Amino acid sequence: MDFGVCVASKIDDIGYIERAEALGYSHAWIADSQMIWSDCYAVLALAAERTSRIRLGTGVAITGTRIAPVTAHSIATINRIAPGRTFLGIGAGNTALRLMGHRPVGVNEFGEYLRVVRALLDGQEVEFTFRGRTEPLRFLMEEQGFIATEPRIPMYVSGFGPKSQGLAGEVGDGLVMSIPPNASLFDRAIENCRRGAEAAGRDFDHDGFYTCSLTTAVILEPGEDLASPRVIEECGPFVLSGLHYLYDQQHQFKREPPPHVRPVWDKYCALVEQTPARGRHLRVHAGHCTYSLPEEEQFVTPELIRASCLAGTADEVRAQVRTLADAGLDQLMLLPSLATQERVIQQFHDEVMARL
Repeated sequence: MDFGVCVASKIDDIGYIERAEALGYSHAWIADSQMIWSDCYAVLALAAERTSRIRLGTGVAITGTRIAPVTAHSIATINRIAPGRTFLGIGAGNTALRLMGHRPVGVNEFGEYLRVVRALLDGQEVEFTFRGRTEPLRFLMEEQGFIATEPRIPMYVSGFGPKSQGLAGEVGDGLVMSIPPNASLFDRAIENCRRGAEAAGRDFDHDGFYTCSLTTAVILEPGEDLASPRVIEECGPFVLSGLHYLYDQQHQFKREPPPHVRPVWDKYCALVEQTPARGRHLRVHAGHCTYSLPEEEQFVTPELIRASCLAGTADEVRAQVRTLADAGLDQLMLLPSLATQERVIQQFHDEVMARL
């Protein structure tokens, strides 16, 4: 199995990516969320200049904030300076769009976006609709070295539901997801990808289809439990981002929260809804995957940690990793809190990666 880092894009912290490379992490996924972090392509360009082996890409690029030719052009620019180690992770914009009070793009729009990006990155001419007009377009003057579509840039599609996972199978080179350490959920996601590929008349080869899952890891010290302040500091932001996501899902689709969330759900909703509805999106995602709001730390329960993170003793975490590897997952990428990220990737390397 490969291990990667998902990076809260910070323009003056390229050293974290260098450190991940030195520890043997295979991929750095640079997050794209314009209202909270630095520009992902600027971070990628700096990382390309300061690293030599780690694969670099978006984690994930957002369809709703840039038109498809711009996304294709941006990642092809990075491929010019990091040839053969550039990839494009791409999603529908759950956080980046909700931070502006908007919903992610729908599956049909997402699919068309992916079609255009893939064609451009394959050096093809493609029909593109913009402002109601459809015109052919292709990259010009690539031979002058402004961008590079070769070596081929793999496109990994983010999908949490069956339709978006089907799109990954239809047009993607792999699937990005965020699942707990539960192999049955992974099997279900792969089956959705397979169905999407078959519906499009595409052969689906699981061995050639790259799968990765976003999580973080908590390795307990002797005598420590999941309620310890250290644990909450390390994984709290990631755990709470799941609550943020579920809150949006519940309000958009009227879905009930899963069982492990129900003990804290009403209290969490009451806290969030102290903020008026207009502008509430600014409150829901505060601290997103970066730090925990003090008043939200009470919701980082052992049940939520186990449901969203690799958690336990070093032996237990290694066993969880092996279970996912045996199921066919190709990569786990870690997103610790900003304040603890160096410590987490070092400990995970020492106690998991080096001992598998």
